[in-house]
Amino acid sequence: MKTTLLYLIMLVMLTGCNLLKKGNPAGDMLQKARTEYESGRYDEALNTIEQLRHEYPEAIEERREALKLFQEASLKQAQEDLARTDTLLESAKKRYDMLQHELLTGQWLKGDIQKKQQEMTEARRLRDSLQVRFDTQCAKIRYIHRKQKEE
Repeated sequence: MKTTLLYLIMLVMLTGCNLLKKGNPAGDMLQKARTEYESGRYDEALNTIEQLRHEYPEAIEERREALKLFQEASLKQAQEDLARTDTLLESAKKRYDMLQHELLTGQWLKGDIQKKQQEMTEARRLRDSLQVRFDTQCAKIRYIHRKQKEE
């Protein structure tokens, strides 16, 4: 009788410990994503949110909060990328303009014309690709702002 009672008490204690350990895994994952966001690790926060959405489809409230955090992290990430792209774009535009000025003023005649043409083509390609990236980030930021206003 004492042994049975002892086993029963141990079973209740182990079950209680397991319940305490489980807690709210979706909430824990959401908190992890918030910590990553606050630390400026937006890629990691977005990945954690995607994992939460995939692993806990029934955690409606956590998913609702995660969606807001996902938008904020995506916005911050896009804004940072836009700032970097803007700096690179300005530099690429100056380089292209300088090469174009050299062409128009006849300075190309002093050097290897084929090499200068390649330089100008590369400078134009870099400038154009950065411009597309800049425009894409601007559109992404506008879209996120529109979605945030809808909620």
